[in-house]
Amino acid sequence: MRLWELEEECWAQGYTLVCGADEAGAGPLAGPVYAGAVILPRYIELPGLNDSKQLTEKRREGLFPVIQEVAEAWSVASVDAAEIDATDILSARMKAMQMAIDALGLKADFALIDGNRDKGKTAAITTPHHCAVKGDNLSASVAAASILAKVSRDRYMLEMAAQYPEYAFEKHKGYGTKLHYEMLDKYGPSPIHRKTFLRTWEGRK
Repeated sequence: MRLWELEEECWAQGYTLVCGADEAGAGPLAGPVYAGAVILPRYIELPGLNDSKQLTEKRREGLFPVIQEVAEAWSVASVDAAEIDATDILSARMKAMQMAIDALGLKADFALIDGNRDKGKTAAITTPHHCAVKGDNLSASVAAASILAKVSRDRYMLEMAAQYPEYAFEKHKGYGTKLHYEMLDKYGPSPIHRKTFLRTWEGRK
């Protein structure tokens, strides 16, 4: 059962409350970075569970409430654009993931972290943990966390699309698409843009 591979290694070492943590929105030019943390019942069947990037938006939206319902504990946290600019995106990612882990209704005794980094300049994962590249393919709880983070961020960006309709955030969710750059050229940055991510764009103006 490949999707439980990392959890099984933790259980074999005596850990019982193992959470998965993942983030969404490291690369966009606008909006927060979001993180999810999830503790799942052992070997729970969640048909279609996979890395959020491998799923359609409709599939992610369908799994979102199911994960919330069946999880032993789940949480979502975010770090906004202003703080990303004040620190750096790696620190913001680590802070968001640790905040999500800390906000779980059950205290995780071990965390599975997607990726190969566990600290930035101003924030680090402090819960006992293991970093796993492509963890969302090897861990059901990391895959579930990735879905909570991605759906939560997308929903936030839809709210921002209503607040700042000129940027068409509903279409690109803040990522650096051709349309997004055209809107930046026309209107300049919004309050939720990451100024440190716009240096290349500003340099070519």
